[in-house]
Amino acid sequence: MMRKYIIADNQELTRFALESLLQKDEESIVYRAYDKAGLVELLKEHQSAVVLLDYTLFDFADEDQLLIIAERFNLSDWILISDELTPQFIRRVVYSSHQFSVVFKDGTLKDIRDALDAVSRHSRHISQRALETIIIQQQEEEERPSILTTTEMEIVKAIAQGKTTKEIAAERFSSIHTVTTHRKNIFRKLGINTAHEAVKYALRAGLIDASEFYI
Repeated sequence: MMRKYIIADNQELTRFALESLLQKDEESIVYRAYDKAGLVELLKEHQSAVVLLDYTLFDFADEDQLLIIAERFNLSDWILISDELTPQFIRRVVYSSHQFSVVFKDGTLKDIRDALDAVSRHSRHISQRALETIIIQQQEEEERPSILTTTEMEIVKAIAQGKTTKEIAAERFSSIHTVTTHRKNIFRKLGINTAHEAVKYALRAGLIDASEFYI
């Protein structure tokens, strides 16, 4: 069965290296994308393609745009391959979707081959460096004092799980007024205005994982 790949990387040397690696497999077809719009057009034609993307060199406004495109083309697999990715970005993408593998350009050739092998089985490969980056960030967050109280953290998690104020009040044996007050205090402390932003905070803080993600 022919496997289709889309190389979305604006470094010529990297494109050449990746194409050379992929074309050793006679059953692979390789396409190139040079911007987000071109990538979307290729995915419309080849919805189960493997995308090899350097996110830092492409015209994505933020990781939300990337996740929306991946969700839209949910048969696709993605290998993120960059020089540098922020810990927040890696954690958000890895926790939000199982479509993403993560490797680094200064990693080993084996790392990239392992990622290609994983996606061929519709699995994913997170490099050791990416895993360590996630763990270190999580440890730093746990060591940082929380600006929210325990009750407020529990309510943020409930909001992120899509529960209404009435449902949260019933679960906590509290009044709707009490939960509403907590909610206002949470939004004020975090400097946010919407439940959507509360979800993003809960994900970053590790209060919810991908299976609980509600948006």
